[in-house]
Amino acid sequence: MNDKEYKEWERLIEEAKTHNNKLLIEFEKHLITKSFKSNTIKNHIDNIEFYANDFLLRYEIIPVEKGILQIGSFLGDFFIRKASWASKYTIQENIASFKKFYSFLNEIGKVSKIELAEMNELIKDEKPDWIEEVENYWDNIESEW
Repeated sequence: MNDKEYKEWERLIEEAKTHNNKLLIEFEKHLITKSFKSNTIKNHIDNIEFYANDFLLRYEIIPVEKGILQIGSFLGDFFIRKASWASKYTIQENIASFKKFYSFLNEIGKVSKIELAEMNELIKDEKPDWIEEVENYWDNIESEW
C-alpha cells in the first residue's frame, strides 16, 4: 500500500468510526430512556465500541450495522485472543450488549427483523462453543506458564 492509499484508508477508517460513534451515542440515549444504570450503559457502550471500532474495522471497513453476522468471528476468536478480560462472564455480557444494540438498530430501521433473527439464532447455536473456547484458551495459557 503506497502513502496515498494508506492516507485514503485512514480517512475511510475515521469516517466509519465517526458513523459508528454516532450510532453509539443514539444507543446510549436509548438506554438512558430505558432507565439502565450508568455502569450497565457504560459496559454496553464499551462492548459495542470495541466490536465496532476495533474488530469490524481491523481488516476491512464494515459499518457496525452491517457487521451483525460477524459476531461469531468476534466472540469465537478475536475477542478471546485480543481481550485480556475475555471470560465466560464477558462473553455473556457481550451477548447481552449485542442483543440490546441490534434490537435498537432494528427499532430505528438500520437492521432488518430477518437479520436480527439470524443473529439470535447464531448466538443460540454458537454460545456454548464460544464459552468452551474461552475456557480452553485460558486453561492452555495457564498450563504454558
